[in-house]
Amino acid sequence: MKTQRVIENIASTQENLVNHKIYNKIESIDDLKVFMENHIYAVWDFMSLLKGLQINLTCTMNPWTPVENTEAARFINEIVLEEETDEISGGIITSHFELYLESMKQIGAETSQVNNFISVIKESSDYRKTINDFNIHADIKSFLNFTFDIIESGESHKIASAFTFGRENVIPDMFISLVKSLNEKNSDIANKFVYYLERHIELDGDDHGPIALKMIENLCGDDEKKWEDVTEIAKKSIQMRIKLWDHICNEIKS
Repeated sequence: MKTQRVIENIASTQENLVNHKIYNKIESIDDLKVFMENHIYAVWDFMSLLKGLQINLTCTMNPWTPVENTEAARFINEIVLEEETDEISGGIITSHFELYLESMKQIGAETSQVNNFISVIKESSDYRKTINDFNIHADIKSFLNFTFDIIESGESHKIASAFTFGRENVIPDMFISLVKSLNEKNSDIANKFVYYLERHIELDGDDHGPIALKMIENLCGDDEKKWEDVTEIAKKSIQMRIKLWDHICNEIKS
């Protein structure tokens, strides 16, 4: 299977991410605040990768017309349903971005900057200029610009690669034990973040991960150039994550 070949080709890069020093840096709730205040931008642009795929693979305008690849459309619509409008405990409907924001609020992390960022983005006619002009660290801007370079390529297999191999499947397993340990010391102060992570583990393992791999197989078929693109984008996406982790480590240290 060609997806397995991609996984094998990115294994060493993935290992560098798995062994990153950040997982030993978060020793307190204050450290977790710093992490979340920086990582929230990656949660946001993940949603943009998701919508980039939905725009490419489904009909999102009127009048509606049939799409060429209904199987890929089904794959992405299934993922969008739970990422953008998940039903969580208590029957609440929310996006995973908003769930992350609620997790930040629970531990007392600062949310005014990212809320202001979203407000400015909503009103902007040039979101790339907004990103580059906004008062966030250059490493975060670099991470976001890489994401939007891929989205603006308009090539679904490249977007799917960044989405599948470079994103959410990386984080939950690495942080779940860490955050549970912090909870033991602080009376469940971060239990919403634990829930966020556990929800991702559940969805990625049972649904989104396998669906995303099927989507890549569908989009690439037997096109070797597309499979080469997928491997290249997967590696670059993981490398960008490592650079973001380096930045957050420096923020925690300072």
